[in-house]
Formats: sequence, structure tokens, C-alpha cells
Amino acid sequence: MSETVIRAMTPDDIPLITEWMLADRLWQRYGLTADSIDASFHEATERNDILLVAGTDVPARGFAWCLLNGMFGTKAYLKRIGVDPAFTGQNIGGLLLTRVEELVRESHRDVLFLLVSDFNQEAQRFYLRRGYQQIGAFPRLIIPDATELLFSKVLGSLA
Repeated sequence: MSETVIRAMTPDDIPLITEWMLADRLWQRYGLTADSIDASFHEATERNDILLVAGTDVPARGFAWCLLNGMFGTKAYLKRIGVDPAFTGQNIGGLLLTRVEELVRESHRDVLFLLVSDFNQEAQRFYLRRGYQQIGAFPRLIIPDATELLFSKVLGSLA
């Protein structure tokens, strides 16, 4: 098996990512459509958000999307991260998150924030293992039957 490479997302990656997002029950809960996914990735590209994919000698098997000023206008916010369900358990999410954290640090931000749905216990464990802490909760923020849990991680001091 080839080594997983983290690289910038290209427009050619979007159709494949869209395909496996739409087929995944977790993403389906959010009512995403092919058009909404496509539009959001293209808008993110225009804003120069951090958009990464993980792959090998094959197309994207995971992605991460981070807004450097997405939280309070000054703090980094991991908007979305996902792995093709056929490739879970291969540390793709961990590699993507590590690279996002590196880029956030390089951009002189010291904290990374993210939201996790209360029903996504696997993701909660993933972030807790990587040093994130739950610092808040927002009922019905994105979908009516879920609470979004706010997590953060201090990435280092800028002093």
C-alpha cells in the first residue's frame, strides 16, 4: 500500500468527495446535496480557506476544511473533516488533522476550534484522543434533533 499524502484540494477532487459524502449516513443527516457540497468547496477555494485532501496513488480518501479566521474573526475553525467510509481506520483523519494544526500554527494562530454533533461519539473520541476539550454545547444549531459540541485545542503559545 502506498503512503498517504496530504495535499491541497483541487476542483478535480470535489466530485469524488461529494460522491462518498452523499453515500455516508453521517453526512446524510445534515441534508447536504451535491450542489450544496460543490458550491461550498468552490466558495472556500475562492476565500483561500485551507482545503486539504489525503490520498495515495489514488484519488482523495479524506478531506479537511479550515477557516483561519472562522471563529470570532481571529481564531481558526475546522469547518469539516471527513474520510471515505471505505478507508476508515487507516489514520487518514489523524494525518489530515495534524496537517491542519501545523498550518494553523504557521499562520500564527494558537487555538483551533471545531464542532462535533452529539450523536457522533466516534468523532468525539477521535478529538479527545488528540488533546481537544469540549468547552460548550449548542442545541439545534445546525439540525433540529442534535446538539453541536464545541471543542478546542491550544496549539501553542504565541508569546
